[in-house]
Amino acid sequence: MRPPPIAAAVLGAVALAAVLLVVASLDRPAPIEYAVTPPRPEEAGDSLIGPVVYTVDASSPDRWIFFDFSRGSVVDAPGPTDWDLAFSRFTVIVNGGSGFAGQGGAQDLGIVPFDSVSSVPASGYQGTEARSDSVHPAFRGWYDYSFTSHLLTPRPSAFAIRTADGRHALLRFLGYYCPGASPGCVTFEYLYQGGEGRSVARSAPPGRPDP
Repeated sequence: MRPPPIAAAVLGAVALAAVLLVVASLDRPAPIEYAVTPPRPEEAGDSLIGPVVYTVDASSPDRWIFFDFSRGSVVDAPGPTDWDLAFSRFTVIVNGGSGFAGQGGAQDLGIVPFDSVSSVPASGYQGTEARSDSVHPAFRGWYDYSFTSHLLTPRPSAFAIRTADGRHALLRFLGYYCPGASPGCVTFEYLYQGGEGRSVARSAPPGRPDP
């Protein structure tokens, strides 16, 4: 006995959806993976540091991981102004704004080549919006998410950072996956100006062009 036309159409749609899901899973690209950077806090002084590539293990949804530019490292149990960025999964905030002790701020400079930025702006920085699920407006769109591959991919934007003590940095995101394609390893590249200025201009090492 043949199924009614409507039932046949529904069965056909379900079968097609199943085939498409299988094809999508087979075509899923492998994400770029980064190993977590071991914490080694060391004072940077008043010089220009970088570019540095750093990977934070922010895979736990139940705790914030704190990063300090002046020491170039993740720091445990920092004081109120002893951290600049904090990470929890794909959420990134700065130590600044209402309810925060630092002067930190950030702004999205848009999709520009990272090495084309020679100095960061003097103004226009936004603080973190403190609430139960604290967010930062500049970092809301630091990534794209594919509903086909279910992968998070960093957007090619550059971000200007004002640190908790009023210094400056330039940052871009490179990845979100740990070895084994596990999510939560936020990888970023940065230049940090430990002096009073806003310059992040740098020269490429001899024989090696800028990326």
